[in-house]
Amino acid sequence: MKKSLLILAFAAMGLSVIASNPTSQKSETVRVDPAKSTLKWHAEKVTGKHDGTARILGGTIIVDGTNITGGTVEVDMNSIDNTDMQGEYHDKLVGHLKSDDFFGVTNFPKATLAIKKVVPIADKKAAENVTVTADLTIKGITKEISFLAIVVIGKTEIVTNADININRTNYGIKYGSKSFIEGIGDKAINDDFNIKVRIVASK
Repeated sequence: MKKSLLILAFAAMGLSVIASNPTSQKSETVRVDPAKSTLKWHAEKVTGKHDGTARILGGTIIVDGTNITGGTVEVDMNSIDNTDMQGEYHDKLVGHLKSDDFFGVTNFPKATLAIKKVVPIADKKAAENVTVTADLTIKGITKEISFLAIVVIGKTEIVTNADININRTNYGIKYGSKSFIEGIGDKAINDDFNIKVRIVASK
């Protein structure tokens, strides 16, 4: 699977965000709005590609002045869905993604992202304005990842957009991986998948 959802974190992907950054007495905790937040995933294989979504349950964002210092975001792995197929093939793919071959949602209904560091990007020409370093947990396995994000802190909302590539094999998801299965040929599924997340927290 390549370039898509954590959920993720992304994820992209249930997904939870928790920061270890120290906060001051001026810090504010703002609740994530599930109705305005989204997660889209994209995955590829030798013979094609698939797209889909997962539902963000909620959470909190901690902001200190003009900086995000932490918070929590949860994504429901049971809500994994496919958007490019219908009928029998749709149902088979979604069922397979939820099975133990992939995300094992019965035993692992959520994935988590724990923010360790958020660093502003000095290059003003870049669309993204921060680099996030975080611990991503999927199927009970935690690995550190880094990704670029766009954060806009307004008077009534905090909006974060991120495009995150995830190597599924780091989380024990080896089904159809040519990295672990020799001679798989055109049945191979790319190790990487991508999630695009938009987190909106309303003040």
